[in-house]
Amino acid sequence: MRTALRRRQSHSPAGDPGAAGQRLLATYAELARREDHLLAGLFGDQPVRQWEHYPEDDAVDRTSGFQWFYHSHAPEDRGPAREHGHIHLFARRPLWVHRMRSRAEQAFADLTGRPSARVRTRHLLAMGLDAKGIPISLFTVNSWVTGDLMLSGASTMRLLRSLRLDTGQPHVDAVLESVIRLCDAEIAQLLRDRDEVLARHAPERVLADERLEILSSMPLDLDAKLA
Repeated sequence: MRTALRRRQSHSPAGDPGAAGQRLLATYAELARREDHLLAGLFGDQPVRQWEHYPEDDAVDRTSGFQWFYHSHAPEDRGPAREHGHIHLFARRPLWVHRMRSRAEQAFADLTGRPSARVRTRHLLAMGLDAKGIPISLFTVNSWVTGDLMLSGASTMRLLRSLRLDTGQPHVDAVLESVIRLCDAEIAQLLRDRDEVLARHAPERVLADERLEILSSMPLDLDAKLA
């Protein structure tokens, strides 16, 4: 990413993958010029506390209906990965409630034991970041991890493709939007992998099965992707 940033620093609006790549590069170029970190606006001058939500009450776009938060795990929980922490991205209820009678959601409900919990959010995707604030992975998690529920792959992709964020954290918003547009095909596969894992377990217990935490994951090499 640092190499690519030095090569290309022009800014263009997000839309197609090429424009998304340009926007991603421009975001990090601006941070580099300011000698700033992607997450500086979240942490301020305080030391980062493991498991804390940043921001404390999540970053919420009340117009679009999306929200996210960043947190990090204890070093012993991170394994050999370079991850410093990750962002969880959610859709708030008005974005998806009207879809719940669709064929895709009915089939997904069968796959996951027709959960009856009434939740305000649905988890869409998680993005791992290294200590420099560069995205290094995308992954999905089971519902017990975030305390809400998931959506079908079709609904999740529809929402991710419509993603527009204005949460008061413009650099993080830009990175989330850009990476998701840049990795559209990979995310679609990630969701297919997620559903294959869910399908191998009993529907009535799968969402609460603590042996199943990360359902699917993929590493990100943004330099290669941008090239």
